[in-house]
Amino acid sequence: MSMQQHPWLLRVENLTKIYGEPGPDTLSKTGPSFESNICPDTDSIVACADVSFDLYPGEVLGIVGESGSGKSTVVKLLCFDMEPSVGNAWLRPYMDGAVDMLHVSGQQKRFIRHHLMGVVYQNPRDGLNFRFSSGGNIAEKLIMAGHMHVGRIRERASFLLEKTEVPIRRMDDLPASFSGGMQQRVQIAKAIANHPPLLFLDEVTTGLDVSVQAKVLDLIRELQQELGVAMIVVSHDLSVIRMLTDRTLVMKNGRVVESGLTDQILQDPQHPYTQLLVSSLL
Repeated sequence: MSMQQHPWLLRVENLTKIYGEPGPDTLSKTGPSFESNICPDTDSIVACADVSFDLYPGEVLGIVGESGSGKSTVVKLLCFDMEPSVGNAWLRPYMDGAVDMLHVSGQQKRFIRHHLMGVVYQNPRDGLNFRFSSGGNIAEKLIMAGHMHVGRIRERASFLLEKTEVPIRRMDDLPASFSGGMQQRVQIAKAIANHPPLLFLDEVTTGLDVSVQAKVLDLIRELQQELGVAMIVVSHDLSVIRMLTDRTLVMKNGRVVESGLTDQILQDPQHPYTQLLVSSLL
């Protein structure tokens, strides 16, 4: 059975985020063909517009583009860090995919976020509580999802730290005392703590040394194969996208300019901007 015959896990339609008051022509006067996402009439900023895609169970989707292309905005909208201006999204494990998750109550969004999603941010400070120990961070995620048994929480925390190659003896240490690579691994352990079907990874290797980057990417790939979790991986680095993803969306000035299988996009890019990105990788 091909992936496309399976029911989607996440369906996103026309996801749009505009800062400021848009005018009637804001969308038609911004985007890659204008080399700008700032509306000339109103100065409103189109962070992303008309982003639509399906994500299938166990699939890894990459979103690539330069700084300001809108790729991180897409993730922030889908994990409720921001409110969309327009758009809808359905997650199959929530209400069997029948209810648009972007327009439910704050309480429902918290439920979805704690039970059905994991998020790993570029800056570990956004994903970890630096007042809690590394084990305490994992416990926090588990408690939010309704786990209450202290012994089992601790057991799960040590299992996850081991899995993400954080020494168990550091379980009660604060993240501030860890290296950047280790902070990122604790963040990953926290994100997968309660087996979410969907994981968002936003520029997770940016700012890490190259050798540490490779280790973190290996870890993500191993976890993905082992857990079969679907992922959306945001990066400006095509080598990260090549290593981790099955399909890719290429974004520029807030719009998707190309999408397809990652191998196809890297071997035969169609859009001039993608061609530029790929040639800079070679």
